Amino acid sequence: MADALELDALWEEFHRVVNMTSQELADWLRVRDAAETTEPLPEEAGTPTGQHVLSVLRKRRTDLTDDDLRVMREVVDTVTARADLENEPVPEAGDAEETRRRHRLMTLGHDPLKAAR
Repeated sequence: MADALELDALWEEFHRVVNMTSQELADWLRVRDAAETTEPLPEEAGTPTGQHVLSVLRKRRTDLTDDDLRVMREVVDTVTARADLENEPVPEAGDAEETRRRHRLMTLGHDPLKAAR
């Protein structure tokens, strides 16, 4: 388990890069996995990492597990590597690659079109 200072820094950084609320992320994961004729159960929608991010968003800092901390570090690293959060360009309408990039990041709880929290 991380010490208190490390935990505080990770908590703050995670909540900086994850700029979607738990409800927004849950809705996105359901929409993302919905097919023409079926829709997964809410607790089964999305990738395992997306589900774990959703779980962390619903927890208090004191309830985090070592596995939660590992996922939080992975999400911070992944989102930071894929998105320059300070100078992120707004995708142009119809740009398929930017749309795919946005959707991948949204699965981790980061919407590039939304202002950072």
